[in-house]
Amino acid sequence: MIGVATLLVVLLLVTVITRVATVALRTTGLSHEAARFQARSAISGVGFTTTESEDIVNEPARRRIVLTLMLISSAGLVTTLGSLLLSFDHASGVRQPAARVGAIVLGLLALWALSASRAVDRRLSALIERGLARFTELDVRDYVRLLHIHDAYSVAEMGVDEGDWLEGRPIGELQLTQEGVVVLGIRHARGGYTGVPTGAATLQDGDTVIVYGRTAALDELEQRRAGAAGERAHQQALTNHRRVIEEEAVRADGHSRKVSS
Repeated sequence: MIGVATLLVVLLLVTVITRVATVALRTTGLSHEAARFQARSAISGVGFTTTESEDIVNEPARRRIVLTLMLISSAGLVTTLGSLLLSFDHASGVRQPAARVGAIVLGLLALWALSASRAVDRRLSALIERGLARFTELDVRDYVRLLHIHDAYSVAEMGVDEGDWLEGRPIGELQLTQEGVVVLGIRHARGGYTGVPTGAATLQDGDTVIVYGRTAALDELEQRRAGAAGERAHQQALTNHRRVIEEEAVRADGHSRKVSS
């Protein structure tokens, strides 16, 4: 059973290394999904051919992380295959190989359960972030967790077209913050970028606005057109956000009472 144990240990190490790489890539600005995909692609040796590959190659920190994974992959694959062969070497009869296959299957199921556990993910990610902050020069900030992207909130790019409710109006008049939408920046159609624009900034046809807020609110805002229907949708969005604020306040108060008790 030494071979089986070795195989499972190697797979466990690969799982942990992939998780570390995912967190490291995420701290460089990649989304959680993109970071996980790129880490798994590099460690498996299948390569990555998505449009995000340029984001990896052109950024030095990400490039170093992926190159390290590729080196680990080239050594780990041989070790894993060798361990698998060793686990069945000198096997006699039918029961012994069957027992080893059963052990491997159970071990893989246990690894899958650990990797799929959200509780394990939170604790392991926090531990990895502390380690990266202490032993590397990466700017370790998990913006996905900080902004609660995994929950009901998201960051989105929103194109501004002629006839949109957003088009041709200063941001300050739109009352977007009262809808629960924060404008992070504007990529102008004429070129250039404005970060954290003031209320006087006007969104023009062809601009792209980067916004943060509840996903449902962003989806509705992106579809909103100018005119009376758009104004009614705006008033409804104001009401919805006030209700969300009240509900979140109640949940926060309940959590505080639970912690203090």
